[in-house]
Amino acid sequence: MQEFRASSGQATDESIASAGRALERAEAIVHAKLKRGLSVLATIGSTAPFVGLFGTVIGILHAFDQIATQKIAGIGAVAGGISEALVTTAFGLLVAIPAVMAFNYFTGRVEAFDVEMDNSSSELIDYFIKQSHRAGPR
Repeated sequence: MQEFRASSGQATDESIASAGRALERAEAIVHAKLKRGLSVLATIGSTAPFVGLFGTVIGILHAFDQIATQKIAGIGAVAGGISEALVTTAFGLLVAIPAVMAFNYFTGRVEAFDVEMDNSSSELIDYFIKQSHRAGPR
């Protein structure tokens, strides 16, 4: 609207094109602000299972180390390592699942807002075009 008003409120092809470019710039700025932080959620959601997997591997290594140290095999010898492996796996999933869900939710909201911004911008440009036709050719 500021761009349109700067042209004395005259609905000319030039003022309409200028307003359209201003709308595109504003949309890009808002889109960037809305997406800020989403990459952090995506990174957490994609790396947390690997952190859990790494903990699982460490836990299993500890279990095998216990078998080698005690020279006996059995559930008692590996219980601590297996427990450690399961806890880290569960923790990785506990972090990853909500992060992915939040990422998907917020991404959907950003996309919906983008559609609303596009529709509103289009309606405003259509309004300016109609005003230019009412005023007659220039």
